[in-house]
Amino acid sequence: MYGPQPEEQFPLPGIDYERLPSQFLRKQVDYETDEAVGTLIVDTGNFHCYLVQENGKAMRYGVGLGRQGFEWSGRARIAYKRAWPRWTPPDEMIEREPELERYSVRNGGMDPGPENPLGARALYIFEGNVDTLYRLHGTSEFWTIGRAVSSGCVRFINQDIIDLHRRVPNGTPLLVT
Repeated sequence: MYGPQPEEQFPLPGIDYERLPSQFLRKQVDYETDEAVGTLIVDTGNFHCYLVQENGKAMRYGVGLGRQGFEWSGRARIAYKRAWPRWTPPDEMIEREPELERYSVRNGGMDPGPENPLGARALYIFEGNVDTLYRLHGTSEFWTIGRAVSSGCVRFINQDIIDLHRRVPNGTPLLVT
């Protein structure tokens, strides 16, 4: 499940999953909810993302979340998905970290690859037709799962975001609590 993925556009190394607490490893779990099958639920209090399945089940993923001041919650949808996406930091991030200007929209963003902050896959979160600028995305920094470290996005182990990317279509409803 967390082994190397040499078939990827940018081959992924395996990860030392034993360095993560077991509750953050991908697992099908019992999960009762009133949300529809196919809904994604991000439980920010426990650093989990659930993909609601039939018969009271869900696929549970460990996630890293936004640090204080960068949290987002609400209902939205996955407007579209990308494999090995380009990354363009929002203007607000560039204001805080001017060295990121080289990756701005004006400069074409950061090329896909192992150093790209969005990792192997990104799912783009929209409220109605408005891009929230938040993403569900991969990370090679698997040790950050279970922590509040990002600039608001929900980060997954690369192998987990690849799994989720395969399971959900565009338009998937999302609830962040």
